[in-house]
Amino acid sequence: MRNIGMTLQFESPVVAAAVLICTLSIGIAFALNSQSKPGAAASQRGKVLGLAFKSVRVSDLEKATIYYQALGFAVAGDPDPPWIKNEAANRLYNTPGAMSRTATLTIPSTNSGRPFTLYLREYKNAGGRGRIDFPPRHPSSTHFGLMVPEADNLWAKLRASGLLRPLSWDGKLIRMPGQASASIAYIRDADGFNVEIIGVSPSDQAKGPTLHHIGHAVLNSARAKAFYGDLLGAKFPDKQPEWFSGDMYDAPVGGHGYVLRFFNGAFPEAAAPQTTMNLELVEYQKPDRTEIGDYAYADIAVSCVGFEVEGIDALYARLKAAGIRTWSQGGIVLRSDGVRAVVVRDPDVGVFIELFEKPRR
Repeated sequence: MRNIGMTLQFESPVVAAAVLICTLSIGIAFALNSQSKPGAAASQRGKVLGLAFKSVRVSDLEKATIYYQALGFAVAGDPDPPWIKNEAANRLYNTPGAMSRTATLTIPSTNSGRPFTLYLREYKNAGGRGRIDFPPRHPSSTHFGLMVPEADNLWAKLRASGLLRPLSWDGKLIRMPGQASASIAYIRDADGFNVEIIGVSPSDQAKGPTLHHIGHAVLNSARAKAFYGDLLGAKFPDKQPEWFSGDMYDAPVGGHGYVLRFFNGAFPEAAAPQTTMNLELVEYQKPDRTEIGDYAYADIAVSCVGFEVEGIDALYARLKAAGIRTWSQGGIVLRSDGVRAVVVRDPDVGVFIELFEKPRR
């Protein structure tokens, strides 16, 4: 559930109504400097330049690609990616000996209009399991939110093609009070990954679906904010968010009696640093569980958030000093394209976070 109004600056009553079920706070973009030369102070400190991608593990790449194309994503890479065994990638993702294939898709960002990347990755011989974390109230359950003009048309198309797996009450888009087009609902892909549909008027957004935010359910909001804010640089509002409850919060996710609040951390977009995208942390007063079971990068429906960084050595050293757990084998990995990257775990619920630094020109 989003706080879409403050970020988008829409004046439409449709979007204003949507704000009723969204948190009302949003971070402000922080200033970014251009990439510094080796040895410069910025590189020595290490910092996040921007939110760059989301990746999701799938059980059938062809079916997953068809599904996300139906949501409005476009295939940006090889439409028939081959199976490969890449040593550097296997060290990075701690999938020794595994073969994988990856589809690259993009969708415009709501705020900047620039393409945001979604990687769908299927593994072979990686020991991946299926996670049963479909309910959004499970801490570590992840999602992203799409703003969709004419959401009723998308809903009908998904239903007609057998792709609709709704979580919402009665399997329907939930209407905002007094609004004909403003709506919201959670759906799932074939493997159980959660997608939030935010219906808006075509007059508010006329170019098709856009990616508004990414997020996940947290267990301890203070711990999560310390990681994403203090260590990675997200800007969170100073004011503590309210707890919300009622049908407009229960119905989109198929719940009953939920009490929840949202912490929206603003990161620059890696592709458009002058704009921001929210990383939404959702905290429930009574989560479905209080302990997070072990899960691996290659497990089905598990996702990873990618950040482009500058000064990866300094940033990684700071994370290790803070006790953040490394997932990659051997720490920072040099890829064949010259990119240096490492995967770490969110200290609250174990979400995978990839930090990568492009080679300097």
